[in-house]
Amino acid sequence: MLTQNFRGARWRKSTFSGDSGDCIEVADGLPGLLPVRDSKDPDGAALVFSAEAWRLFLAGVRTGGFPAGG
Repeated sequence: MLTQNFRGARWRKSTFSGDSGDCIEVADGLPGLLPVRDSKDPDGAALVFSAEAWRLFLAGVRTGGFPAGG
C-alpha cells in the first residue's frame, strides 16, 4: 500500500468544473505520479496513478471509451 502525505502538493481542478462542488483535483509536480482526490474532502485519501495510467485513462475518456451510465 502506498501512503504519502500530499499536503504540500499543488492541487488543481479542471476549468470545465465551473463552480460545481462535485469535482476531482489532481496534483502536479510529482514526477511519474498523479494523485487524484475529491475536492469536497481535501484532507481525505488520494488515489495515486502512474503518469502513464493517467494518460491512458484520459485518452479513453476523450475517445468515448467510458459511456455514461455504463
